[in-house]
Amino acid sequence: MTISTHVLDTARGQPAAGVIVTLYALDGSQRTKVATAVTNVDGRTDAPLGTALDAGLYELVFSLGAYFERNGTAAFYDEVPIRFRAAEGGGRYHVPLLISPWSYSTYRGS
Repeated sequence: MTISTHVLDTARGQPAAGVIVTLYALDGSQRTKVATAVTNVDGRTDAPLGTALDAGLYELVFSLGAYFERNGTAAFYDEVPIRFRAAEGGGRYHVPLLISPWSYSTYRGS
């Protein structure tokens, strides 16, 4: 199974470059870091955050505070955690994040 993401800044109408994204595997109360990456000029990580992963519960944490600060924008959210269940051991999970200084949304992409 693979997990990938991209970040779009809907307030500026462009990809969000330079966002730190960390993937964690969750097991009960334990959280284990799988990978950390930074989004490129297309708002994507250069490679999937995880490959050959088992089905289970995962969390992506997007560090948005520094991104908005670099762009001279006061923002409400510092970090955005997204927890999701990956039920298909061999599946592909793409979890995009759409951001603005005041809101965010996500969905399971393709």
